[in-house]
Amino acid sequence: MARVRHPCTIVIKLGTSSIVHEKSHQPLLSTLSSVVETVVALRREGHKVVLVSSGAIGVGLKRMDMASRPKSLSGKQALAAIGQGRLIALWDNLFGQLEQPIAQVLLTRGDIADRTRYLNAVNTFKELLSMGVVPIVNENDTVSVSEIKFGDNDTLSAVTSSMIHADYLFLLTDVDGLYTSNPRKDPLAKQIEVVTSIAAIRSQVSTTTLGSSLGTGGMETKLIAAEIATGAGVSTIICSSKTPENIFSIIEYHSQKSAPGTPQSGLSSGRTSPTLQPSVSNLDTPTLVRPPHTMFTASPLPMRDLKSWTSHTLFPAGSVIIDSGAHSVLSRRESGGRLLAVGVHGVIGAFASGQAVRIVIRRRGSDEPAARIPAPLETRPTTPALVAASSMSSSIASLEPLSRSVSFSSLAEVGSKPSEEVSEADVIEVGRGLANYNSAQILKVKGLNSSYMPQLLGYADSEYVVENVTIRVPP
Repeated sequence: MARVRHPCTIVIKLGTSSIVHEKSHQPLLSTLSSVVETVVALRREGHKVVLVSSGAIGVGLKRMDMASRPKSLSGKQALAAIGQGRLIALWDNLFGQLEQPIAQVLLTRGDIADRTRYLNAVNTFKELLSMGVVPIVNENDTVSVSEIKFGDNDTLSAVTSSMIHADYLFLLTDVDGLYTSNPRKDPLAKQIEVVTSIAAIRSQVSTTTLGSSLGTGGMETKLIAAEIATGAGVSTIICSSKTPENIFSIIEYHSQKSAPGTPQSGLSSGRTSPTLQPSVSNLDTPTLVRPPHTMFTASPLPMRDLKSWTSHTLFPAGSVIIDSGAHSVLSRRESGGRLLAVGVHGVIGAFASGQAVRIVIRRRGSDEPAARIPAPLETRPTTPALVAASSMSSSIASLEPLSRSVSFSSLAEVGSKPSEEVSEADVIEVGRGLANYNSAQILKVKGLNSSYMPQLLGYADSEYVVENVTIRVPP
């Protein structure tokens, strides 16, 4: 077993198909034992490890001697309640044989939607890891409904890795990587070794590699998880659950191969990343054989914690429609992710201040909404003026001077006009953020300079209507 030199924080996700047999629903003890031995060996090397474990419903099926998953939500929740206790007891028994303490952590998206509760969860993880405990995480299926579900434990593992700022996320599954087509059906399928752009890779590979009849995943959910994790700076790896001990070799391999300069394409098949020329210190280092896996490289400019939380853990309560100028500026890293009212065209739905919102743009070809600004402002450019949110610049100061002839009565009249009806079908989501004002207040000030917000709203806690905006779809 390879020795990993530098301690890392590692999240390992194990799917249902790797925990229970698809037909008999019996626990796959050989796989589970190998995972336990690997985790304990990683702990002995000084690494911090979190295990994300599916399988509660599968174990519940065996306990109740049922042939297949029920279709109803309540039926699935009942089986999860039955199976979760037995699943954690199984893990505790196996880890207990090697004297490794574990902790059960059950989460829903609702548990971490509130910022305070999210930070409490982060602190709990940190404390458990500092105590040498292995947290075993699962979604709390007993109480989850569609609005607060992560949807799949691949996503849960990605969010968890983001929460604890992990170095690696390992998605253990029944295939050993991402392929150009389904390797079970196509003998010519080729494994993709390195992915630097998930957006580019989607059109070049098949995501029909099957999830099991017990699981909810498949290769598509792993791409989604990789997108979340790599965006937060976590290197993500898909490899086989049949050989979990390869985790050591994979980390060692990439530690040796790491070098400045990475492949520019989104797909690398049969190639490895460029390496440094051998130096005096590594001339004697043996060349490592590359274990089978697919590596998704971490973003060199990861999202900060608050943006990652906003983008991936909150269920949006409504939408804020922005124009193309605002979209372009918010896509720049130096924008600070802050949206001024001047860039807003409207809202969809009703939401409160502090809630997560979708940031959307009108579909191409849709008519732009009519201008709502008062006559004296019509000579102003329609493209919103947004600037980087830095301590050295003021967004209000960067806007063109407004006509002093605009009266409060004209502003009030503008704010009272009904908004154009726009449906979700008319827009495209490009990102998410946190609303500083409720939907009615944003409607009152849309398209206007922020200096008028105190007059129209009676107060102005912030000149920005939405903050912590993360743009997922670039212009």
